[in-house]
Amino acid sequence: MTHFVQAGEVRIAYDREGEGPPLVLMHGAEATRQMFAALVPYLVDHFTVISYDQRDCGETEAPEHASTLSDLANDAQLLIAALGFRRAHVFGSSFGGRVAQALALMHPRVVDHLVLGSTWPLPRPYEELCPDARRLAELRSGLPGTAEELATWFFPESFLKQRPELRGIFSNARPASARSARRGATVQTAIEAGVADIVAPTLVLAGELDRVVPPSVTLAMAARIRTADAVLLPGIGHVTAMQAPEVLARHIIAFLNPAGVNA
Repeated sequence: MTHFVQAGEVRIAYDREGEGPPLVLMHGAEATRQMFAALVPYLVDHFTVISYDQRDCGETEAPEHASTLSDLANDAQLLIAALGFRRAHVFGSSFGGRVAQALALMHPRVVDHLVLGSTWPLPRPYEELCPDARRLAELRSGLPGTAEELATWFFPESFLKQRPELRGIFSNARPASARSARRGATVQTAIEAGVADIVAPTLVLAGELDRVVPPSVTLAMAARIRTADAVLLPGIGHVTAMQAPEVLARHIIAFLNPAGVNA
């Protein structure tokens, strides 16, 4: 059942499951909180798991004007407070990792531990770090005709053979709309602070076969964060939460060590 909470000017749609220290999950650029459906069951015995839709995504309702990464970070801070928590663990995947970085930089007291998966460092733009950014943009603009090829960027071929229905995961992409245009513009924004200024204990996870964000880009972040560990996940592509939710949960649980953390 979807819950809603008013966070400033935004009515945020979220799910809350489990008991224990709060863990907030942040989805990617074109996704919604539903991308974590397979992951959450592995976490609920250890955490109060909160997954939510960002502005211009899913069921969240927001004013129809341009927003920035700073806005998304502020939304997350207000969400955590509105749910009665002083601070929370945070996991961000892909662009959600950018939102998580921004939250940790703008509201450092709110973030307990930080887990960053398949993402790229603030404040640098995606196009600067990822050499195949132009081809990926072409595939996105060519939907739905390019759906099957685009799927191979997000999931390894071996996994798509096991889950052939995912080859068409992008085929139902909605036509361009004002909402999708706003979201696309938001994804291009950044903040001035950089990843090196993050103070929260951090775990960086990268998929060995990630074509969207090369693992070298993600793993290099760990060397710039003072309290960071890094893990390369063999045989994993971009969307770890869908391809290997049990593996991802195991790393999150081991890092956060909920038995030793107060709720």
